[in-house]
Amino acid sequence: MSSKKKTSKTTPEGTSETRLSRGHTRSGAIFPIAPTAASLPESYADTLQEIKTHLRSARTRAILAANPIVIEAYWQTGKIILARQQEAAWGAKVIDRLASDLQKEFPVMGGLSARNLLAMKVFAREFPESPIAQQPVAQLPWGHILQIMQRAKDCTAREFYIRETLAQGWSRNILEIQIKNQLHLRAGKAQNNFALTMPPPDSDMAAQLFKDPYLFDFLGTADHRRETEVEQALVDHIQKFLLELGAGFAFVGRQVRLEVGDEDYPLDLLFYHLKIRRYVVIELKARAFTPGDVGQLNLYLSAVDDLLRHPDDQPTIGLLLCWKKNKLVAEYALRGLDQSIAVAEWQTRLTDTLPDELRSSLPTIEEIEAELSGDLSNETEAES
Repeated sequence: MSSKKKTSKTTPEGTSETRLSRGHTRSGAIFPIAPTAASLPESYADTLQEIKTHLRSARTRAILAANPIVIEAYWQTGKIILARQQEAAWGAKVIDRLASDLQKEFPVMGGLSARNLLAMKVFAREFPESPIAQQPVAQLPWGHILQIMQRAKDCTAREFYIRETLAQGWSRNILEIQIKNQLHLRAGKAQNNFALTMPPPDSDMAAQLFKDPYLFDFLGTADHRRETEVEQALVDHIQKFLLELGAGFAFVGRQVRLEVGDEDYPLDLLFYHLKIRRYVVIELKARAFTPGDVGQLNLYLSAVDDLLRHPDDQPTIGLLLCWKKNKLVAEYALRGLDQSIAVAEWQTRLTDTLPDELRSSLPTIEEIEAELSGDLSNETEAES
């Protein structure tokens, strides 16, 4: 197993400082670890809190600055549809075709279903004042707006819930509960003048904004966001699964940071197998296998062997889990490698390149695949 060691590094200012690391270090390569809280300056805690507060506020301001642009685009789309329906009596069939054509033109942009297009039309009809981006409602996530339009029919009530959601930072669920309980009737007369306020950075609404599918789909950043979320969920699952097997796996860390050539490389999961005395690196990809994944994992295995492996340890092995793979591409990518790497799909048969002597000590790829498939099927059923 790895031990903590100290290494010196020259800072950009020319001074030398000692850094803690896992295992060995060499010029340009290190597995750094953070020092203990007791060894830090007294001012560190206050400084950390100050920076965290600033970053939370900046992230919230950035997301809130983007949100009105999305809401304005929805409002403009709804205004166009509303005008065409009034002029040419557009029906449901035309909206279905419009949704289909828009989805073909903007394949990575969500929120273009026929149902959502009709919701945009209602939005433009219920909030006709222009410019919409300067109205308080434009500061809310689209999901919140849908809740208010569907559940609060009175204009005064809508104004109340818009204002209070912005002021209190309510999540969508809390907003729904407040409307159901008719909070506007118990909280006194709603104010007529709105203040464009920013929800608290740590509020439920602010947190929900960072996961709002309408916002990220519109911006074209949803795929990476979802890939990261899926990968983190898989990391959680695999970590729990392997430790519960009781087959000799010792957990070393997740997102273990490796520095090589002034670049950071986080290892998804790092285990040490006590029976076969090997490190095991597991990487998860929420997408199809690419040959470059093998090169990345090979870098990690080489670094672990060079910096962490004890002379009595066996060479490190790696497991790469992908959404899907082409068997021939995986075969060519793995052919000729000295490192032991297995490439597995989540839901289909696998290409296993682990040495025979390791398979009795490790969970089989089929075991991992079956566990993942069952877990993903349950999640799919829960979402549907």
